[in-house]
Amino acid sequence: MPEEPTTSREAEPRDLEKEVEGGLVRGIVGLFIVPLLVVVLCVGVFVGFGWIAYERQTITGYLNDLRSGWRSTRAQAAYELSKVLLADPQALQEEPGAKDELLRIFGEVEDPEIRRYLILVLGYTRDPAAVPILTAALDGADSQTRIYLLWALGTAGDTSAVPALVEGLADSDPGIRKTAAFAVGELGDPALLERLEPLLADTQADVRWNAALAVSRLGSDAGVPVLERMLDRRLTSAVPEITPEQQQETMIGAIRALAVVRGTEALPLLDDLAEHDPSLKVRQAAIEARKAIEAG
Repeated sequence: MPEEPTTSREAEPRDLEKEVEGGLVRGIVGLFIVPLLVVVLCVGVFVGFGWIAYERQTITGYLNDLRSGWRSTRAQAAYELSKVLLADPQALQEEPGAKDELLRIFGEVEDPEIRRYLILVLGYTRDPAAVPILTAALDGADSQTRIYLLWALGTAGDTSAVPALVEGLADSDPGIRKTAAFAVGELGDPALLERLEPLLADTQADVRWNAALAVSRLGSDAGVPVLERMLDRRLTSAVPEITPEQQQETMIGAIRALAVVRGTEALPLLDDLAEHDPSLKVRQAAIEARKAIEAG
């Protein structure tokens, strides 16, 4: 009998743009916590500030604009800089003192939206010096900002953030829990599996989904039952407010995760999806996962 979903998809900025940094296992990053963050930032700039012509600049140019008194200019500079660092996390290395200046600017900014944009940027830098500052910013932050902070701490990949991320796994806000699950998975430490596994039975569907993807990234097959339910269209379509695109991305993430943790045992299910699923993207993901398994 299909499991009754109980989620309330709080996805907006909880959903960051997927980052695939090589390897099949990296392809399962970030459904429903991280998809759309960069897109949401772009929309926020359009809606909140009114987009103006903004030419690509040097790192120094972006930092100068971040010092500007104009809110719209600062927001656009932070957004553009986040895109630069998404493509090249080492971009700030080219500018002596740029990381320190970015941390200084973050410490001075009070506007919540600008701070969230800068949190994205700091996460992409993967700068260990940013970790204690981001961790301290969790204290007293609103729920939306905490989600950005947890994502950035996971992306930074520094184990000193573990206590803050583990605390997030037990938060009453499902958006916090699923972001923390993603972030813990990003750290790549199998010793954290015991912290993640309880979320596989979470009351919220997308928290369970993110936990399953995270434990798979850590090399565990404990999330396989959840991953298999993610591939059942009867179950995922019953999740309140889920869109066809989100359902499709859920299935693609589950396909990639199953390929990683189940290997050849996943082939019958992958073959069925490759032949019968109504989504071309899902079928293609199943085909590619099969090829990856066969290639060893």
